[in-house]
Amino acid sequence: MSRLLDNVCSELQRLPGIGRRTAMRLAMHILKMDAEVVDSMAESIARFRHDIRHCVSCNNLSDDALCPICSDTRRDRSTICVVEQVGDLLSIENTGQYHGQYHVLGGVISPMQGIGPSDLKIDLLCDKLLTGEVKEVIIAISTSVEGETTLFYLINRLKAFPDVKVTTIARGIGFGDELEYVDELTITHALLNRREL
Repeated sequence: MSRLLDNVCSELQRLPGIGRRTAMRLAMHILKMDAEVVDSMAESIARFRHDIRHCVSCNNLSDDALCPICSDTRRDRSTICVVEQVGDLLSIENTGQYHGQYHVLGGVISPMQGIGPSDLKIDLLCDKLLTGEVKEVIIAISTSVEGETTLFYLINRLKAFPDVKVTTIARGIGFGDELEYVDELTITHALLNRREL
């Protein structure tokens, strides 16, 4: 096999869910594409990786200091939906059922992977609650063991804000499912049937 082809396949396999055979198919497809398209794709990926930032308000991905959601004055600022990752935010946003603000934790508490509460953006969330503008926090994180651990930790931290109602999305989502991969209808029902903790 060509050393160049082997190198491209090895690099593609670094992506989640891409095995050797899929990497080979992708590499062969890239080889058939116009050189300008491949150059544009490579430049977009490099620019994305080097220029993307995290929103200073919600930790979402952004081109600027504030993401488009935080900049949108039409959104309900009295409600914050707390999610694990940006992919979860996108899944909820795609339902069209939620019009408040978001907060991206950046993961869940996982002692086995060395991720503790201080590794997440929980302090940034608490800083937002100090303004008194937020009336409800919706916790919408995965129902895995780590997600449940994070949920209980957040509930205890948010007790410091007695005027803020804390809810969680309804548990129509199977235990162990990753929120990012749940269909939009299930997420819609979970949001509409959330309960107070």
